[in-house]
Amino acid sequence: MIKKSFIIILFLVLAMALSACKGKDVGENGEIIIEFMHSSVEQERLDVIDKLVAKFEEENPMIKIKQVPVEEDTYNTKVVTLASAGELPAVIEVGQDYAKVMDKDQLIDKDSVANILDQVGKENYYEGALNLVKTEDGKSFTGVPLSGWVQGIWYNKKMLAEKNFKEPKNWDDVLTIAKAFTDKSNKKYGIALPTIEGAFSEQAFSQFALSNNANVLDAKGNLTINTLEMKEALEFYKELSDYTMPGSNDTTEVKDAFMNGTAPMAVYSTYILPAVFEEGNANNIGFAIPTEKTKAVFGTVSALTVSSGLEEKQKEAAEKFVAYMSQPENMTSWVLMSPGGSQPVNKLVTDNPDFQENEVVKSFGELSSEIAASFEDIQVFGLVDGKNYVKMGDITNSGEIPQLINNITVGRKHIENELKGADKAIKAVLEDR
Repeated sequence: MIKKSFIIILFLVLAMALSACKGKDVGENGEIIIEFMHSSVEQERLDVIDKLVAKFEEENPMIKIKQVPVEEDTYNTKVVTLASAGELPAVIEVGQDYAKVMDKDQLIDKDSVANILDQVGKENYYEGALNLVKTEDGKSFTGVPLSGWVQGIWYNKKMLAEKNFKEPKNWDDVLTIAKAFTDKSNKKYGIALPTIEGAFSEQAFSQFALSNNANVLDAKGNLTINTLEMKEALEFYKELSDYTMPGSNDTTEVKDAFMNGTAPMAVYSTYILPAVFEEGNANNIGFAIPTEKTKAVFGTVSALTVSSGLEEKQKEAAEKFVAYMSQPENMTSWVLMSPGGSQPVNKLVTDNPDFQENEVVKSFGELSSEIAASFEDIQVFGLVDGKNYVKMGDITNSGEIPQLINNITVGRKHIENELKGADKAIKAVLEDR
């Protein structure tokens, strides 16, 4: 009798669980419901996404999209929480770095991602944008890129022209201009450069290092931070910091110095462009890529990925939705949620009339196309020969690289000693993985 009661109770519990799952995944009329998690919580952005979702649902009446907007500051934590509970949304917006972590934890359906990219055409994406979402073995992708941003040296054309300077083409040009404009007694500096012990400094420095063929890892994933090429890049960055504002400069200090004319050059992302547009100076800004031995542009992408472990119908619905969002007109709408700051990662968006005719984009003229094309020159630490090493995340999270930069710039410490110390500390981090 006890066994029979237990079986009945177990059956009822399972029935309730299955009913709950059905209620979550299937609508009243049998529609497939999939969740779409993204970081666009602002009302203006939500309005754009709402329209995209409504159009998709109109074209696909048997699929319903349930949005899960999450604040950017808590986004990665939310992914972990949902994954632990077995409730990861079917479609997730991801940045390239966290996508590598999800792939490591087998949370991404890479076959679905490959199917979507084949469907929408890998050849239409800028090569650098696709490289950012490649897996560690270089054979697969962690997501389908939607948008991105790039970082370089922004310069004030008028200020440079007044001293007979043109666009800086290489390290020597950058240094020469920085020296010419620096007048510390009047609080004028040659370049607004990040020196904070934080991610911004690592991102900015990486462009100079990679343009000198100095990467943190080699093609086999071995640590290569303590090299002659890296030392040369650090020496240059330290010398360049002589001509920036004193103290530990972060995004606010760098942006303000450039915008108020304290410095004619700044290392910053494309998210400086909306402010330039608002001030009516779109014709007076130029974009340069710090070059020594090669071109190196730091950049990031925002991509959509499909969760692993979905039931077949949900998987099909998720793939259909991501492919829909990856259509040129829909990617254009996504990019234009933040015109100027957000940039196309797909050539069909760059060529899209709606993108080209946008008020902000149009105001920058040919510069907009130049910036988008710079995605071809993307290089980041830990990406080597098409292999995106997951361990680079551990290195970045250790904070050793920005600490190194802060120590030699603000702290004025000895480069060789600091480089050896960083090398030793990072090796310890990697050994504990």
